[in-house]
Amino acid sequence: MSIGTGIVLFVIGAILVFAVNVDVEFVNLDMIGYILMGAGAVVFIIGIILLARRRSTESVTRTSDPAGERVIRTESRTSGDIQP
Repeated sequence: MSIGTGIVLFVIGAILVFAVNVDVEFVNLDMIGYILMGAGAVVFIIGIILLARRRSTESVTRTSDPAGERVIRTESRTSGDIQP
């Protein structure tokens, strides 16, 4: 959701900067547009970082001893995989 919010903020800011040519006395729409574009970029980057953290891999080591032998298997999964 944060990636989409970042894109929306960036687009609204770009519209204010490049497409709106209205002069308002007490508000500088260009500055507000640049601020929204910066905030959108920051939110987008934070969303990418959070998405990358969520998809980190985990290693599971299982030991079984069926006939006196030690067998070690290592499985690697991402946190979004479905458990069997």
